[in-house]
Amino acid sequence: MKTKITLKDIARELEVSISTVSKALKNSEEISRDTKEKVQAFAKLYNYKPNNIAISLKNKRTKNIGVVIPDIVHHFFTTVIRGIEKYANARGYNVIVCLSEESFDKEVINMEMLANGSIDGFIMSLSSETQQKGDYNHLKEVTEQGIPVVLFDRITNEIDCDKVVIDDELGGYIATKKFIEQGKRKIAMITTGDYLSVSKARTMGYQKALSESSLGVNDDLVLKMPSMEMDENRIKEFLETQKPDAVLCVNEIFAVYSMRLVQKSGLKIPDDISFIGFTDGVLSKYANPSLTVVAQHGEKMGEVSAKMLIDKIESEEEEETYQTKILEPTLVIRESINQ
Repeated sequence: MKTKITLKDIARELEVSISTVSKALKNSEEISRDTKEKVQAFAKLYNYKPNNIAISLKNKRTKNIGVVIPDIVHHFFTTVIRGIEKYANARGYNVIVCLSEESFDKEVINMEMLANGSIDGFIMSLSSETQQKGDYNHLKEVTEQGIPVVLFDRITNEIDCDKVVIDDELGGYIATKKFIEQGKRKIAMITTGDYLSVSKARTMGYQKALSESSLGVNDDLVLKMPSMEMDENRIKEFLETQKPDAVLCVNEIFAVYSMRLVQKSGLKIPDDISFIGFTDGVLSKYANPSLTVVAQHGEKMGEVSAKMLIDKIESEEEEETYQTKILEPTLVIRESINQ
């Protein structure tokens, strides 16, 4: 299938700005005759056609934002939606939420459905399957149509767009550092494969803190689950085999389940074994004992994402610039570690 040429491609080839290309194709008097002829000839040679969806979006806003998230089971994503809605509604925008359910195909279908002119832009967190496949063509097609995209939490550097993330590496680092300061000697981690951007960053923070200490990194103490799905047998076998005295979990569901397992075996939390998870959700607060967490500030992330997207939608700038906002995680101390 022949790749469609975009304004960005023409600008890059002719070493001019996107704004210059756009004006030259519209025969603007601001652009010199030589440049106009060069741009128009290049566009004709490569059969460039302006995208009707992009034009309609520029000319007429729907005041709708499309949000695509992996699931609503994890408390984090529900808080992000709350933040997006709160900010978007205040600026007169409606929010349409779709679930990818960690599926690449569902993510693509959701984007195709919404990119038909029913929304002004996307806010999304990538599905685990998309990150595993490393296939981002559906995102490239949308951005090339002129539809702005903001990626949050699970992102990729393959796409030029605005991004909002928590400093996941720092989160893994401060949690592990806390265990080390409390004299823990066998610190384990339950995470997922490195294909998931957040898991990779949190694992890097965990390893960094250990490598700076006298403990060093022991790969046997890291359980990498194939997905975010709960595999009770693997977790049970891992904890029984490794017998850690502290466990950092990539999310609160893994952490609360692991705590239940060790309690059944007769261990006391936090005296015999301590736990820290990610996401400050309802599960963490009402677990027994309550779970110490790295808070990801989902509502704040949602507000920042919505602001970035709406500012981009309403911007009159032709020249595209992108930024990545990094929020700082905080450790919320509860009963699952020594106070």
